[in-house]
Amino acid sequence: MEITGRLIGSGRACDVYEIDDAWVLRRDREGYADALAEAAVMERVRAHGYPVPRVRTADCSRSDLVMQRLHGPTMLAAFAAGRIDAREAGETMARLLRRLHAVPGRVVHLDLHPDNVMLTDDGPYVIDWANAEEGDPGLDWGMSAVILAQVAVGDEPIAGPARAMLAALLADPSALTEKGLTEARGRRALNPTMTRGETELLGAAEELIRTYLP
Repeated sequence: MEITGRLIGSGRACDVYEIDDAWVLRRDREGYADALAEAAVMERVRAHGYPVPRVRTADCSRSDLVMQRLHGPTMLAAFAAGRIDAREAGETMARLLRRLHAVPGRVVHLDLHPDNVMLTDDGPYVIDWANAEEGDPGLDWGMSAVILAQVAVGDEPIAGPARAMLAALLADPSALTEKGLTEARGRRALNPTMTRGETELLGAAEELIRTYLP
């Protein structure tokens, strides 16, 4: 699809361009994602009422995803602006994981964290389904926990809030399995978008997560 709109966002591997007030184009720069497969998963969970943007499948390609433009900040931006506290962020993530795992077919997101949740007037929406697959819910909980814990054991100012988010996420840790946590750490270590420093935090991140387990 030809890009005609302005760039409105960039991540580690993708750029997002404005199409109009209702739609955006997300383009994969690095070749990691399959937007057609991602669109199919998004439509599948949306059919069961899960809060995910609509997609224009006919306009998608392997690298381009055309989806509904959501109006509102990410949960991470809302936290930074003081619109949501760390506990509420963690509790929201937990609700979104439970709701997703109630969708038939065992869909898991595998990248659900505060920067992939957008807070709109209609409630939270989950974005970035590039890693989604059918799998064990315990792995999904493990991935979200590891992502938060990596930040929590780092030296950035958000480390303390990330620890509070993790505690709220795992207030009921029953869905996080030993197998899920082990596999999540292993997959995270192989993530090509992570820096060496982030990878080196995985051991301490797992240790922190285990302090919340029975």
